[in-house]
Amino acid sequence: QVQLVESGGGLVQAGGSLRLSCAASTSISKFFTMAWFRQAPGKQRELVAASPITGSPKYADSVKGRFTISRDNDKNMVYLQMNSLKPEDTAVYYCNANENTIDFWGQGSQVTVSS
Repeated sequence: QVQLVESGGGLVQAGGSLRLSCAASTSISKFFTMAWFRQAPGKQRELVAASPITGSPKYADSVKGRFTISRDNDKNMVYLQMNSLKPEDTAVYYCNANENTIDFWGQGSQVTVSS
């Protein structure tokens, strides 16, 4: 069973920065994609950023230019650097690992951006 553990969330003022980390219990090199999703209260879970095993990262339009996803395959870690945070970025952020038709999820990390 794959375990993903997020950390780094918290409360920040608008315009501030946070970095989320995701630690995987297994090699992330075998996953097609490592990604970050988020879910705000009353809304559906949405893709924020994805790092495929080959190719360029993908970002939601709402975070382009502000968020950066990165991965360290040697340490089995995935990161989400979030800059210029806005109140609308407030959500629970989830780490995701995709292995063909199987998805693994972390428990989530709360990010709250105050205005």
